[in-house]
Amino acid sequence: MIAAEDFKLGLYVHWPFCQKRCPYCDFNVHEVGPDDPTDHQRWASALVRELQHFAPLAQGRKLTSIFFGGGTPSLMQPETVAAVILAAQTEIGFRNDIEISLEANPTSTDADRFTGYRDAGVNRLSVGVQSLRDKALLALGRQHSVEEALSALDVARSVFDNISFDLMYARPRQTFKDWQNELAQALALKPNHISLYQLTIEPNTIFEQLTRKGLIQPKNEDDTADFYIATRQALEAAGYHGYEVSNHAPAPHLQSQHNSLYWRYQDYIGIGPGAHGRLTTGGAKVATRQHRAPTVWLDHVESDAGHATVTQDRLTPEDQLAEALPFGLRLSEGMPLSHYQALAQAPLNAAHLDTLEREGLLTTADAILKVTDEGRPVIDALARYLQS
Repeated sequence: MIAAEDFKLGLYVHWPFCQKRCPYCDFNVHEVGPDDPTDHQRWASALVRELQHFAPLAQGRKLTSIFFGGGTPSLMQPETVAAVILAAQTEIGFRNDIEISLEANPTSTDADRFTGYRDAGVNRLSVGVQSLRDKALLALGRQHSVEEALSALDVARSVFDNISFDLMYARPRQTFKDWQNELAQALALKPNHISLYQLTIEPNTIFEQLTRKGLIQPKNEDDTADFYIATRQALEAAGYHGYEVSNHAPAPHLQSQHNSLYWRYQDYIGIGPGAHGRLTTGGAKVATRQHRAPTVWLDHVESDAGHATVTQDRLTPEDQLAEALPFGLRLSEGMPLSHYQALAQAPLNAAHLDTLEREGLLTTADAILKVTDEGRPVIDALARYLQS
């Protein structure tokens, strides 16, 4: 059994609004248009109230990270962000080295708020650039141009000591050579951290509809594997360690501390519409999920309940292993076999481990489970096999 004090604790805050949904997005996102009628004071109060509901479950632990995700968190007023951060500090408390991240769109309107976010307490900005090609940005449904993105990054650098940005690759019609040039351009910007995601066609998205109609053609598995291997090699050569499948940083202290909580299967509180949480309490890991619909979420939080939790499930050892394995296998540092065994309350299948080691897909040296370069493209399949 793993006690609560054995886990770090983070806070995830979901802001569900976007001016426009991107065609590849399957997140809990709700369009508000350019005029954005959101009552920010009401939302700030509701987020604080739901945080207060969960705060006792921290059980004396201090927060190691806060992450404002979405949606488009850079549509939030800085005062809303400040209210949540102050409540988190008051109700739970901070570790001295707390990381407070906010996702931002690289438009001029969003960049105008960067100083306000810093003053509110944010110390890390993650900018959703997605591409350094205007045609690709248009195809991806983004609301900014390359010029705006570069300008926003300049503003971010002048305000924050720690910035990250995202790019999406293996896009339809993207050539290997063009991606190499785009990646070189991105690395020349010398970010503190860079996240590089292969485009995947998610169910119930506009891109899925276009794929079914034959209007776009995703790259095949062999092509995406080639893109991935070359991308990782280029990042390593530039001094950016791939500490997770899609995430790279030049030094350990610049790695995303909050996302690392997920990959190491630590604890986090989730507030806001559709937010998920994982909390260890009473010797068990509990999964929470808040109502997805913004108006319903607001109504529930403002009621006597003070929260909008729709599920609160005690996870079985099998549930925990099913969640922890795919995350842990994504980390280049791997995860101790003892951690998996503590979660599952039983060792992993020794015969299956031996098979995968002989095939060169993973290693268990020093009792640390790690995926090899050959195993990375099939991590989900490895996780399923180890649990069978």
